[in-house]
Amino acid sequence: AQAVKVPYAKLQNALEGTPVFTFNQLKKIANYFGRGVLFFLEQGEVESGAVHSPQFRTIKNQKPEMSAKVRQIIERAEGCRELLIDLSNGVGERIPAFSPPKEVRLTETGGTNVAPAANAARRWLGITEQNTFAAYRDAVESKGVLVFRSNGYSGQWKIPNDEPICGFTLYHRMLPVIFVRKQSAEVRQTFTLMHELGHLLLHRSSFVDSETDLHSHQGNERDANFFAGQLLVPDVAIARIDMQACPNDVQMFDDWLKRDCKRLGVSAETVLLRLVDAGKISQEKYVEYRKWREQIVWPENNTLGNREWRHREPVHLFGKRFVGTVLESLHARQITLAKASGFLDNLKVKDVHKLERVYAQL
Repeated sequence: AQAVKVPYAKLQNALEGTPVFTFNQLKKIANYFGRGVLFFLEQGEVESGAVHSPQFRTIKNQKPEMSAKVRQIIERAEGCRELLIDLSNGVGERIPAFSPPKEVRLTETGGTNVAPAANAARRWLGITEQNTFAAYRDAVESKGVLVFRSNGYSGQWKIPNDEPICGFTLYHRMLPVIFVRKQSAEVRQTFTLMHELGHLLLHRSSFVDSETDLHSHQGNERDANFFAGQLLVPDVAIARIDMQACPNDVQMFDDWLKRDCKRLGVSAETVLLRLVDAGKISQEKYVEYRKWREQIVWPENNTLGNREWRHREPVHLFGKRFVGTVLESLHARQITLAKASGFLDNLKVKDVHKLERVYAQL
């Protein structure tokens, strides 16, 4: 009632079957739920299975307190997945099969052997020494996974600042989806990406994760965290770390691990967790480091981004495969320029043409 500015009593009357809304009020309610007005004018009862997918219901059950904005993003991501499949079929483009190696999954008894699974996944992805978020993303997408990253500026793809969600995954046998929240530190996005990949490969189910889940030591979240750490920082990388130079003061850990973090494209915290697992440093030292980091007040990033580069944003948001397929469909005249603009986060026509030139150089 507060969000759509409709009297609470009217909503109660509507639930009892009394037609009480004006058209403008109904439109506000439709916008809140990410639906068209006609959805509420259809005859008959609503079938939950027809409105929301099993993936959406799985995530909603895990985090029932999610805001309406996040739920709309989840639905929107599912819609983009279906759109990509349709456009790919229209232009005869083959989507890479999602076929992870057999070693990368839960055992039949429900236990996991996460370290070998993560090492097998690293080989499957073809990950090299030098890495960035973009490189990891390309590797994951090459294996038939659609990776989205939220916008930093206000818009339909931005996760609200007060929402703790870091990412989610939608499991499908064909073209599963990983959604990563854009953050100021790219290394945090990288860990979220691999955490969600861990859910896809180990648990073969849909998940939604908050900041606390990415530090959990229980159940499926523990497995996904360990998987991400092992994949991003393999044993060979741990062996190269100069433990002789390890400082006693945890405030010096960032400087000590700076070179290794840059090479691997990860945070110092991810490396430290792996060092704890390997018995190189104590759990107490890691906890002390975490407490120190949590006390630091980081300056807020209030910038909305440089809109001069608006035409590049669909690639950052949807990834190369999605953008490429939309542009290919446009060139093949399978869709109109207006539709292409809508599919690409409502780009202006001039920006669509700029994006075409940029994409040709990727």
